[in-house]
Amino acid sequence: MATALKLRESISKYMKYMELIQSASPLTLRHYTLDLRQAFEVEKDSEFPVKAFSEADLMAAVRGAFQRWAGLSLASRNRKAATLKSFFSWAFQEGLLEKDLSIQVICPKVPKKLPHFLSVDEALAVLKSFDEAKESLLKEKTLFLLLYGGGLRVSEACELQWSQVQMSQRVLRVIGKGSKERVVSLPPLAMEALKEWQKQTPFTKYVFGESALNSRTAYEMVRQSGIRSGLLKPLHPHALRHSFATHLLSSGANLRTLQELLGHESLTATEKYTHLGIDQLARTMEKLHPLGEGPRKK
Repeated sequence: MATALKLRESISKYMKYMELIQSASPLTLRHYTLDLRQAFEVEKDSEFPVKAFSEADLMAAVRGAFQRWAGLSLASRNRKAATLKSFFSWAFQEGLLEKDLSIQVICPKVPKKLPHFLSVDEALAVLKSFDEAKESLLKEKTLFLLLYGGGLRVSEACELQWSQVQMSQRVLRVIGKGSKERVVSLPPLAMEALKEWQKQTPFTKYVFGESALNSRTAYEMVRQSGIRSGLLKPLHPHALRHSFATHLLSSGANLRTLQELLGHESLTATEKYTHLGIDQLARTMEKLHPLGEGPRKK
């Protein structure tokens, strides 16, 4: 007789597994819970049903969910499919299901997009706009330099505490995804901005105040920085992290080093930055290839 999954009990155990064993972040746990609620049509703040679901019931729920999700973006559908695949795979490994239903959940293919990044001149233009305003924009400048100079995620910058800053060694101990710590070395200009900012906020726990900086506030600070400096495209924190990675790679950093600096768990996540422009590739060929400089003189 085919097994039936006790949905409420199973999802509760699965979320504990994701939190305690997989060290999923609070944001990831919220997304997974939302995806599972939507998949099984459970209202917000309501309990998952107690009844047991057969494998046929589970797949019927999945098919219904994907019909309801048809209007969402490919990226959103892909994430929701990944949640269901993860849940079913865990249930199979735990012996709660006789079949691995995860193989029947198809993730839609998402076309790869090149990450938006600034040119070096654009990055310098933003930096110059801070200097023209002097101390009135020191907070914005500090945030910009953490994102562009250190490659931090916006959440990492917002939650950065002074106890994680080692001024003498010019490094930060950043808590990234999955509560994993990595050491980030900052360029002198970024560290100098941090020192100046600390003089204005000497007794706060967090770099940007008594509590962590709100991510929406950070987004708006970065957006306004782009407007002040005259950028044609809207500026957002992700673009600064992408710019950090792109400019390092185009200057000769290897992917493994970049992986460590960005805090990526796998090299696959870092490979999206191998998108140097045709001009950059052409200059590299001319400089490094034996035939790049034309016929050699005898």
